[in-house]
Amino acid sequence: MGPEDLRKVLRLLPPGELREEILVGLDTPDDAAVYRLDGERALVHTLDFFTPIVDDPYRFGRIAAANALSDIYAMGGTPLSAMNIVCFPCSLGMDMLAEILRGGHDAVHEAGAVVLGGHTVDDDEPKYGLAVTGMVHPGRMLTRKGARPGDALVLTKPLGTGILATALKAGFLSEEEMEETVEGMAALNREASLAALAAGARACTDVTGFGLLGHLFEMLPEQGLACEISISSIPLYPRTREMAAMGMIPAGAHRNRDFLAGRVEFDVSVGEVDRDILYDPQTSGGLLVALPPDKLEEFRASLPEGQRWFRIGEFFARSSPIIKISA
Repeated sequence: MGPEDLRKVLRLLPPGELREEILVGLDTPDDAAVYRLDGERALVHTLDFFTPIVDDPYRFGRIAAANALSDIYAMGGTPLSAMNIVCFPCSLGMDMLAEILRGGHDAVHEAGAVVLGGHTVDDDEPKYGLAVTGMVHPGRMLTRKGARPGDALVLTKPLGTGILATALKAGFLSEEEMEETVEGMAALNREASLAALAAGARACTDVTGFGLLGHLFEMLPEQGLACEISISSIPLYPRTREMAAMGMIPAGAHRNRDFLAGRVEFDVSVGEVDRDILYDPQTSGGLLVALPPDKLEEFRASLPEGQRWFRIGEFFARSSPIIKISA
């Protein structure tokens, strides 16, 4: 569902309950909900599921689980347990479903959490994901808001998953040609989250269905902050620009573009292909992290050797929220 449709639905619902234990809820939407237990502990709750993005059932399960776990990491939390969400045509056979669940189990196990059960529905189209519960210290959780003028914007995975998945479904790419992309989607955001916490990140979110620009916009408060990013600094998975130029743009990218109309300023040198990529809805994307510039080295040093990260922009003061894209 696109961001504007989601906002319309939420406006029709009663306001969220006002309890001091609810640190993040309906009235303060973020990547996950946070419920404080005491001064040292708060529970982090999220759920996510979707239709297959790759043909291999095991890898689909692993990617879907990594995507759900990412919301916990975006809040600075530690996953504790997960419940499977399964919609599956029984006609496809239980062996295939078992492989999907095995992929999800392995991702949860790598995260140090446990799968405790779940719920299944016989459906016409496969869908899989997780409801995840984690833990965070109430005073050290990360949220979307909190960036300040002068802070650097860091991205921890390349872009292009929506475009490449569209190309895969259309037969223009094979899964072998998408190997690096599939590995990236299956990778957890755990180490990036730990590095953000260690470096004193001011704000964090993950890049998923609203695309890079949509999730970046969510990091901007109603007044006082904007962000400029450089298109040349944006990392891409292999063949992303080629497939975008061929028109392999998912419908979600157009919804994201419509939602952000009037909120993004592009330099005239930024072409349509690059613009489409920035709106592209991602699956199991990286973290967007706001860091003071003098903490970038600490962030880098806290990551495992070889793990990539990219400084893509900077926040600046402005009376109304806007995103500027330069060459």
